[in-house]
Amino acid sequence: MNIFVISGPSGVGKDTLMDLIYEKYKQSVHIAITATTRKPRSNEKDGVNHFFKSENEFNDLISKKLLIEWAKVYDNFYGVPYSEIFDNLKIGKKVLLRVDVQGAKRLKKIIPNSNFIFISPESENDLRLRLKNRHENSYTEIENRINESKKEVKEADWFDYIVINYPDKIEKAVEELTLLLGLVK
Repeated sequence: MNIFVISGPSGVGKDTLMDLIYEKYKQSVHIAITATTRKPRSNEKDGVNHFFKSENEFNDLISKKLLIEWAKVYDNFYGVPYSEIFDNLKIGKKVLLRVDVQGAKRLKKIIPNSNFIFISPESENDLRLRLKNRHENSYTEIENRINESKKEVKEADWFDYIVINYPDKIEKAVEELTLLLGLVK
């Protein structure tokens, strides 16, 4: 199946990796846009990075059964609209879904024939530095994300593939992902 569920700890570089692949293979790849109730980061745009929704709007998506899966993560709701997956599969694109580990676990039950890829940091220190360099999270938020990442890394063994996103070697992770997606032979 041409659905690729990409997960890993907050701050590991999932968005960056997916964006780099999309830039090169946009004719063949669609990055599913998730709906969320969190506020946009400084460089994000509605309908490009996420569909930014109020809690009422998000609850409306849930009640109308428009999301394949959804969860509350770090005090915000996130969900994947069905249309983002199936409309793009119909036109022959490979669909990349960016979800947290709990979302990936739910998707494994809903769409088990998908490909599940875990993006891992080289180390806890590497992840801490990435989160700090974002300049988007407080010290407490970073510590919460680091604590959560420890649990998430322990879950990596049930994923089909693990890609380590080494610091200063992003091209290596992009190359591995490109092969796993079947974009090059």
